Amino acid sequence: MRVGFAVPVSGPWATPDNMRRIATRAEELGYAELWTFQRVLYPVGHPMGPTYRSVHDPLITLAHLSAVTERIGLGVAVINAYVQPVPLAKQLATLQTLSGGRLTAGIGLGWLPEEFEAAGVDMARRGRRGEEFVEVLRKAWADDPVEHGGEFYRVPPSHIDPKPVPGPPPILLGGTAEVALRRAARVADGWVSSSREDLAAIAGRIALIKGTLAESGRDGSAFRYVCRGVTQVRDVDEERPLTGTYSKIRSDVVALADQGVTDVFHDLNFDREFVMTDAKEAMRRAEEALEALAP
Repeated sequence: MRVGFAVPVSGPWATPDNMRRIATRAEELGYAELWTFQRVLYPVGHPMGPTYRSVHDPLITLAHLSAVTERIGLGVAVINAYVQPVPLAKQLATLQTLSGGRLTAGIGLGWLPEEFEAAGVDMARRGRRGEEFVEVLRKAWADDPVEHGGEFYRVPPSHIDPKPVPGPPPILLGGTAEVALRRAARVADGWVSSSREDLAAIAGRIALIKGTLAESGRDGSAFRYVCRGVTQVRDVDEERPLTGTYSKIRSDVVALADQGVTDVFHDLNFDREFVMTDAKEAMRRAEEALEALAP
C-alpha cells in the first residue's frame, strides 16, 4: 500500500507557502505521492460546495512543487478530457521530464456541463471521447512522427518532441459505472476513485476491473487501484471510512489494502469543515494529520 497526501489546492489554506510546507514535510515523512485535482470554474449558484469554489491549477501546482522536492511522486486526480489532448500531452511530458519521472496522470471524463461549455466541447459521448483522448496522449509520447485521424481528434503527421523522460507517465482513469471500470481496465494503467466513492463497495469495483483485465489478456500485476481518501479527522469515530480518530483512519487504510487498493491518499481538501476554516488553523490541523497518518 502506497500512502500519499493531497497538497492544499482549495480554499484559504491553499497558499504557496502552505503548498511548499506540506510537500516538503510529506517527503520527509515518507509519503509516496503528492496529489492535486482540477476544477476550472464554479457556476454561480451551484450547490457543489466549498471545496470546488476556489481551486488552483493542478499541473502548475505540481510543477512548482517538483522544484522543492526530490523523490516524492506527483499525481493529478484528475484532469478532465474537455481540454485538447496534444497540448496536454506536451505539458505532462515536460512535467514528467522536469520532475525526473515522478508523475502520475489521472484523466477524467468531466461531469460539469458549464465546464464543457466554457471549453467549447460537446458533452455527448464522453466515454468514447475519453478513450480516444488517451490514445492521442500515448501516441504523442511514443510515436515519431505522430499521426491521428479519429472521431474526435485529428493530428497531422507531426513531430511532437521532446518525449517524456524516463518514459511516459502512467495514466489513471476514473469512473464508477461498470462501463467506466471496464474502460480503465482496457486502456489505462490504473483506476482512481472519486471523492463521492462509496468506499464500502470498492472491493467490488476492483474485482470487476481485475476480471476485465483477465478477460482481455492484459497483465494486471502492475495495475494500480488508487483511492482518493476523503479523510476527515474527528474526535469521535464515525461509520464512514476514513472519518474519525487517527487510530480509526489508520485501521481503515489497512482495510482498504485488504480489499485490493494499492494506493490511498489523504485529501483534506474534501473535508468541508476543513476548507471553511482559516488558513492558520487549517495548517495546524494538516501538519498534525501529516504526522499522525504518515506511512
